[in-house]
Amino acid sequence: MPKKFLKRLMPDHRVIREHRHLRIFGTLLHDPNLFHLNRRSASGAFANGLFWAFMPMPFQMLPAALFAILFRVNLPLSIALVWITNPITMPPIFYFCYKVGSWLLGVPLHPTDSEFSVEWLQAELAVIWQPFLLGCFVVGIISSLLGYAAVRGLWRLHLVRHWQHKKRERELRKTFEQKL
Repeated sequence: MPKKFLKRLMPDHRVIREHRHLRIFGTLLHDPNLFHLNRRSASGAFANGLFWAFMPMPFQMLPAALFAILFRVNLPLSIALVWITNPITMPPIFYFCYKVGSWLLGVPLHPTDSEFSVEWLQAELAVIWQPFLLGCFVVGIISSLLGYAAVRGLWRLHLVRHWQHKKRERELRKTFEQKL
């Protein structure tokens, strides 16, 4: 697991606590789990951040931060994962969500004359809002569960390999000492 790499990228918890815009959270930001990288906080942050990334709403970082504080998972990781849906990736991701929702509801796709874009979405939202929101919710839940399971599994795999490496080192050291 690239724990050391992620720790270098994450901001210092003291800087976040003392940030003038984040003072409204008061002592809620003093929970150490919000800034630690362990299996529970990282996998929970992936679940939280991925869920909110697929919600079609402005300022997705705010509910991601709120739920990270509520569930006591890694705050910077939760907020960073929301940026999976950015202005460049939103059209294809939200079109996929719309297709999933249409498939689940059994309604035909609304024809488009041009490519799927944010402008098209705003103009056609009155017609497609049900399959679009259902698709966003379902894709958000599924990606959240898959992200949670993937991080837990990869973290566990990393630990098992680390333990096996340590065990081999001990055996080699023991063999080397016996030969001396």
